[in-house]
Amino acid sequence: MTLPFPSLLLALLLAHLVGDFLLQCKAWVQSKQRYRYRSAALYLHAAVHTALVLAVLLITRQPLHSAILAALFIGGTHLLIDIFKCYAPEKARYFLLDQALHLTVLFAAWAWLVEPWSLLAATRDWLLDPQVLLVALVYLVITRPLSILIALVMHRWSEQIDNSGTLADAGARIGILERFLVLTFVLAGDLMPIGFLLAAKSVLRFGDLREDRDRKLTEYVLLGTMLSFALTLMLGLALRQSLQAL
Repeated sequence: MTLPFPSLLLALLLAHLVGDFLLQCKAWVQSKQRYRYRSAALYLHAAVHTALVLAVLLITRQPLHSAILAALFIGGTHLLIDIFKCYAPEKARYFLLDQALHLTVLFAAWAWLVEPWSLLAATRDWLLDPQVLLVALVYLVITRPLSILIALVMHRWSEQIDNSGTLADAGARIGILERFLVLTFVLAGDLMPIGFLLAAKSVLRFGDLREDRDRKLTEYVLLGTMLSFALTLMLGLALRQSLQAL
């Protein structure tokens, strides 16, 4: 089942990126951070988004009354979301939350402008497709579940190393990113980049390998890397075979 992804949605996403990142100068951002809801830049920014969305909807030949309502809805919600963002700390999680809320509004407006019930039915059928569910399942498995399994396997060696000079939980997050890339490359049928990933990590640890005091840590990292790559490769290859069989 193919999920419909028409040009209207792409045009709305493009208008959002242009309004949020290209047409918003640094002075506006600083003004919003300083004055918050009292900043004139906040309302100018929302007005720019409203105008961009209205232009997109008119260009794509949406009915005038629907285009105006959708533009006001997107612009108004963009203003409210940005007001809340003004009070949030400057951290990656809040940036991602802000963008996720904006995108949710765009998807909602798009779903209202097209035939919503047929869109919901198509989305439901796509999400319930066995191939989609299987891919989602494996991607979830390679995150925390596989991290826990690797940590349990490596436990017998973890007590022998001193990792006081490393970032907290950095190794686990690096491992998740590595497995995500490896699985993606396997599903794409391109195994060559996996070799570059493994080589790059080995090169990064080469300097430590020459020092006796860091030898245990280096061996521990390389052993964990090989285990992580091997398990992800096996899962990825098994997933490819399963997808071909479905």
